[in-house]
Amino acid sequence: MSWYRNTVWFVKGLREYTRGGYESASKHFNPADVEVDVAGRSFLVTGANSGIGKATAKEIARRGGTVHLVCRNKERAEVAKEEIVTETGNQNIFLHIVDISNPKEIWKFAEKFKNEHKLNVLINNAGCMVNNRELTEDGLEKNFATNTLGTYIMTTALLPLLEKAADARVITVSSGGMLVQKLNISDWQSGNGPFDGTMVYAQNKRQQVVLTEQWAKAHRNIHFSVMHPGWADTPAVRSSMPDFYERMKNSLRTEAQGADTVLWLAVSAETTKLPSGLFFQDRQPVPTHLPLACTHSPPEDEEKLMEVLEEFSQKFKSISPG
Repeated sequence: MSWYRNTVWFVKGLREYTRGGYESASKHFNPADVEVDVAGRSFLVTGANSGIGKATAKEIARRGGTVHLVCRNKERAEVAKEEIVTETGNQNIFLHIVDISNPKEIWKFAEKFKNEHKLNVLINNAGCMVNNRELTEDGLEKNFATNTLGTYIMTTALLPLLEKAADARVITVSSGGMLVQKLNISDWQSGNGPFDGTMVYAQNKRQQVVLTEQWAKAHRNIHFSVMHPGWADTPAVRSSMPDFYERMKNSLRTEAQGADTVLWLAVSAETTKLPSGLFFQDRQPVPTHLPLACTHSPPEDEEKLMEVLEEFSQKFKSISPG
């Protein structure tokens, strides 16, 4: 059925995920939803030095929010911070250098952050698509380490802070690519068979959807959501998917259009009127499975994902410096 899933997803993408899809959907948006003052609220955005992360951080800063930029590359991050401060006039922009593929670094950062800051909204945006199998210094497959385990540790480590906050939210930037994947509990780090970076990424994004659904059940005081930004023209797309970019570049969304639903989920009062744990596209909840695609998983598989990630998480917490 994989050919069917891939074909249906691509046809759906041509119709909905491009700039034309956004322009069509945005006709039904209520501009007042995001025309809000969020001064006094604290937002943490991972992968915030470029693309959708930076676009989101900038729009939150325009609305007066305190923004914590979590980035891997110090030089690019400082440029992004300066740009955000200059364009928005908001001085409450803080920079933290953390490699989301390094679980020990995330634990160390989170423990320090909890002691020094408050947090209302966590935006898990950092991600990667590495097209050849590459291991981190900890022996973790790079995509899994960044997209899945990094997201899991950052979120679970900051849950105690979020539990104490008013109107706490966690938003994870996923991808419509996850629609072609069923949760795979037999090969977490893609070590079996040929390595396809695009499908590994899609599997990680399916894992993020499951994580969001599971967190929503377990933490009722926090509003969780996961979203697809559409196909946007970002540095990550250009570098990781050059053939796709060349084919689609004239139809891709802008970074701001890709970030629109992230912003809406982060600041709008309308967001929390909807149930926690949903998957969004263009400010609307959408299904997490294609018709006839056979991508549903039994509850025990979803529980297994949580168990495995918690085991990894605790292992690296115990050896985290500081």
